Amino acid sequence: MQIIPVTSDATARAFIHFPHVFYQSDPNWISPLDDDIKAVFDPNRNTFFAHGICQRWLLVDAKGKTIGRIAAFVNFEKTKDQPVGGVGFFECINDQAAADLLFNTAKSWLKAQGMKAMDGPINFGENEKYWGLLVEGFKPPSLGMNYNPAYYERLFETYGFTKLYDQFTNFMDASVPLSERFTKISGWVMAKPGYTFKHFSLKHQEQFFDDFKEIYDDAWQHFDNFTPIDLPTIKESFRQMKPIMDEKIIWFAYHNEEPIAFVLCLPDANQILRHLNGKMNLWGKIKFLYYRRTVVIDRLRIIVMGCKTKFQNHGIESALIRCLQEEVLPRQTIKGVELAWVGDFNKKMLAIHEAAGAKKDKVHRTFRYNFTEE
Repeated sequence: MQIIPVTSDATARAFIHFPHVFYQSDPNWISPLDDDIKAVFDPNRNTFFAHGICQRWLLVDAKGKTIGRIAAFVNFEKTKDQPVGGVGFFECINDQAAADLLFNTAKSWLKAQGMKAMDGPINFGENEKYWGLLVEGFKPPSLGMNYNPAYYERLFETYGFTKLYDQFTNFMDASVPLSERFTKISGWVMAKPGYTFKHFSLKHQEQFFDDFKEIYDDAWQHFDNFTPIDLPTIKESFRQMKPIMDEKIIWFAYHNEEPIAFVLCLPDANQILRHLNGKMNLWGKIKFLYYRRTVVIDRLRIIVMGCKTKFQNHGIESALIRCLQEEVLPRQTIKGVELAWVGDFNKKMLAIHEAAGAKKDKVHRTFRYNFTEE
């Protein structure tokens, strides 16, 4: 086996192409758009290069056939107090020696950057996509969600990675009415003087971007290793979402015109993208337009929900879910909603999911490997 750094157009293409071969017999796998993965490693499109670096490698066997890949990255804004790097975009055959070689390569590079540990699998970007190892719920993924074989958990743990935290994706059956208590609380909040609720509008997107940043930075400020989000990152995320965005399922809450909470929801575009095999070239765009007209997307995904600290436990999040419900139920096409990406440490949001009647659907695990324990 041989490690090959990604340093050319040919190796970069091989890095993107490997999952297409690796998962070709797995009916659950849905390819992310190749261009979205390329964007992660493009300094001109990924704002994290302004304060970070990354490197990629391929693993080939004795015949030169690709059998694995991995990326390693450092976000220097998050390593000032805790020197922890990251690994991600890991794919590997079911062979511990192959996985160890990939992990060791990433570890050596991260050590050279002064890191003392590595988390993985994570993204070189925000954690709403390409984050965590799937350990429960091996079914077709939603847009931006990692999917992997079940044996990856063993490869990580045998190497020495240990669980850092889990992130839950819960599923809410749209055919089941919200509980009377949930409806009562959300209705009471929506009727309170001073509270208003607005859906996102491209026409006024700059103001919504500012509101998003203000809420996000306040809501997550007390979590470990928090870094404020910057406007270019927000704008790039919304730019990528634009082809599938539905303005009326992205909601903001205000109190006396102060932005206090949001819920960002998207149609599950993977129900269309599964037909494109990762390609958004001319033919891919034609196919996308065709399937967008012919495929009825029956599932939504709440990507992220946030509420300013002083307005938490006031029922605001429940009211936002109610806003979504009142928008999508009359359409009579939505069968379910994924309420996603809630860490096992976020007890408040998990309680809201439970109150809404959502059930656990998938679990993605973030691991850590401490170099100092060697």
